[in-house]
Amino acid sequence: MTAPLPVAGHPPTEGDLILVLNCGSSSIKFALFEAGQAPLSRTPAWNGKVQGIGGAAPTYGETGVAPEPVDLGHDQPYHAALAHIRGRVARRLGMRRLAAVAHRVVHGGSKYFAPVAVDAAILADLKALIPLAPLHQPFALDAIAALLESSPEVPQIASFDTAFHHTLPKVEQMLPLPYAAWERGMRRYGFHGLSYEYMSLILPERHGACARERVIVAHLGSGASLCAMQGLRSVATTMGFSALDGLMMGTRTGALDPGALLYLMEVEKLTPAQVGRLLYHESGLLGLSGLSSEPRVLLANETRSDDVGERVRAALALYVRRIVREIGALVAVLGGLDLLIFTAGVGEHSDELRARICGDLGFLGIELDPAANRAHGPLISVPASRVQVGVEPANEEWIAARHATALISIAAGAA
Repeated sequence: MTAPLPVAGHPPTEGDLILVLNCGSSSIKFALFEAGQAPLSRTPAWNGKVQGIGGAAPTYGETGVAPEPVDLGHDQPYHAALAHIRGRVARRLGMRRLAAVAHRVVHGGSKYFAPVAVDAAILADLKALIPLAPLHQPFALDAIAALLESSPEVPQIASFDTAFHHTLPKVEQMLPLPYAAWERGMRRYGFHGLSYEYMSLILPERHGACARERVIVAHLGSGASLCAMQGLRSVATTMGFSALDGLMMGTRTGALDPGALLYLMEVEKLTPAQVGRLLYHESGLLGLSGLSSEPRVLLANETRSDDVGERVRAALALYVRRIVREIGALVAVLGGLDLLIFTAGVGEHSDELRARICGDLGFLGIELDPAANRAHGPLISVPASRVQVGVEPANEEWIAARHATALISIAAGAA
């Protein structure tokens, strides 16, 4: 068992730190923020990532240090990765103390719309939501459970990706199922909320009043979604009841005719577990290309003249088409578009895919500045473009740290 982490035991003051854990199925990102600063710095004091968990060659990297191999064993590699991070954090803290550990939790269900200090009862509630977000939910909850056991005095604060979309109008939340499903809590929740919340704060600084008008943010990473915002609030989004909906992704299908699922089960005799694996792990860019879930790898192979090249080109074409189609649908909901923002790994770093997407959206009056696009600049459209287009790095960890700082300060004041 890793040694307990030191806890501040009081409202954040100078020297105290917030640890943020962003847990995925094969990686754990971590960051330390100076909790005593006001306002909280958007740049972490220290951060890093363990990636490739469960694979043949996991690595550990941190601020100023290139990723290096790390031995996580074969029994419980995820727990080993978490223990490795905790050990590094404890050494980094020295005599300083943690005010809290903040966690990105993907699903809050119909009950949790605000950050919450997690106890055993809340943890049980959140575990019931694992089937709705199996790629992320269990891993964040494993981290919370481990820290509740080893460091029970340290507040564990959960911030929910679904929370930002609590402003969706009912017409956007409802599913076209019998009304009893709505009464049972089946609805479109939306995801990537910490990313979109950050955009709601940074975009007015970058784009002024335009950010409060008709905005679409494209969060394009291994998971991908779009959010239509007006008045800096979510009014429509592409992910719904689960993180499978909407855009085609690295290994996930995105929106799919439910008749195809019935066919897979009734005719091809796939079990629910097999269908789940197909939808979450074997589809999307990986499934169509047969080569990779990474757009950068596919772009490097699309000129091949063999069958692989043909499949790669088809996969990329459908990936772009689905994004363009969904942007068009959200433009219709908004009644026009003033600002389009790209974020997350693919959105931030692939100038080629941004160019293809925006090229197909030329009917909206979008005109990119090729040099600014190649430089991944904050504004990549020309002055004459009827829609401003920008690129913004995601900063989910800062949002989680900000939530945790506010929550423990309120709790300390109430005490």
